[in-house]
Amino acid sequence: MKPVYPILYSFRRCPYAMRARLALAVAGLRYEVREVSLKAKPPQMLAISPKGTVPVLLLPDGQVLEESRDIMLYALALQDPEHWLEGWGPEQKALVDRNDGPFKAFLDQYKYPQRYQIPMEMAREQGLEILMDLEARLANSAFLVRESATLVDICLFPFVRQFAAVDPVWFQQVPLERLRNWLAFFSDGPLFARIMTKFPVWESGQPPIFNDDPVT
Repeated sequence: MKPVYPILYSFRRCPYAMRARLALAVAGLRYEVREVSLKAKPPQMLAISPKGTVPVLLLPDGQVLEESRDIMLYALALQDPEHWLEGWGPEQKALVDRNDGPFKAFLDQYKYPQRYQIPMEMAREQGLEILMDLEARLANSAFLVRESATLVDICLFPFVRQFAAVDPVWFQQVPLERLRNWLAFFSDGPLFARIMTKFPVWESGQPPIFNDDPVT
């Protein structure tokens, strides 16, 4: 039987899953939540997305979206009340590509130094260079592209949040006042609180849990 609503395989703390959930939430879409344990990925998810990473969105027509950006673009194409897609083009895409490429690599090296041959301080300084560029952009507007949030802000926010959390004392001391305010706007906002609801790990055969269900 085909699902009536989309099914999202997600992991609460994954930044890619966070930004997908933010777009789904702002678009007002209802979907079944399947919270995944990364140590025991469900075979149902692997059957439709063998790469084994979240988020994965299974649509009612059987189409599978395996990348967070594709999920975001799908949701916002249906409904975009905050106009996050407005002005989306090559320059904006380049900012997200830099985040998902070099910055994510520096973040991983900084957060998990035991896995890499690069000193943590070096990775942090390389990441800081990109953060300083974002700080400079915020001197021209309240958000990274304009005076209100766009897809760029939403794509980058969960990763900047992770970078800041590695060493919060250090992050408070570097000259990134505008970026800290930008980060707090999203971190402390009601939309982020809503998409960070804790759901139990999904098990096959359990009744569906939806993103708008109350969690006790």
